[in-house]
Amino acid sequence: MTTTKRQVVVGAIPARFASSRLPGKPLRNLAGRPLIEHVYRQAERAEQLDRVVVLTDDQRIFDAVVEFGGEVEMTPADCVSGTDRVASAACRWSVSAIVNIQGDEPLIDPAAIDRLASHLRANPDDPVVTLAAPAGPADRRNPDVVKVVTDRSGSALYFSRSPIPYWRGAEPVPSLRHIGVYGYQLATLLELASLAPSSLEVSESLEQLRALENGISIRVLQVERAWQGVDTMEDLERVESILEQTSSIAN
Repeated sequence: MTTTKRQVVVGAIPARFASSRLPGKPLRNLAGRPLIEHVYRQAERAEQLDRVVVLTDDQRIFDAVVEFGGEVEMTPADCVSGTDRVASAACRWSVSAIVNIQGDEPLIDPAAIDRLASHLRANPDDPVVTLAAPAGPADRRNPDVVKVVTDRSGSALYFSRSPIPYWRGAEPVPSLRHIGVYGYQLATLLELASLAPSSLEVSESLEQLRALENGISIRVLQVERAWQGVDTMEDLERVESILEQTSSIAN
């Protein structure tokens, strides 16, 4: 009787200290704990990940993760992006796929992570998978909110900071807000990290366009809603308020 070996999927959290809008972001205090710990704990709750690891080039972040009992690896300081940082570590791992979890998403939904991990296992021919949620009216013209349009099978046609699709007709087409969490088959991750930045990627400052410009498809899974990330001090305060409300309800 032949048994199918279970594919190993790792949750990787790239984290760097430098940030133009919020320096030292991973170590910022959030409800009494560093922000990176909140992200790690949420990822730990995902049932479909075989391992969760923080990837950093900063000793302060490394030490903080060790202190709260998390798993962490050092990566080269010259990694240009989070994807490059994950690829630099993943090339040493015996894994099938990786879920790249942003280090500034303390409210990330573990069930959403599970959807990505499960999809990667069940669909090894899908090289990249990501998430999207319905966009609100204010999202369409906000360049900080990335929009995505897909074909009928759910594969991405384009990502943009501009409003897409353009509403010229009488009946608007619902817009999708991209959620920046990615699942990669290992070979695809390593291939993407080896490619030079593409023209559309540079123009929009959207790394996922490198995949599309090089003919690598991205499957988009829809979830009900996006969650609040942390890019600024105002975002940090907003997330802390959400955590306080959640804790108050739980108690």
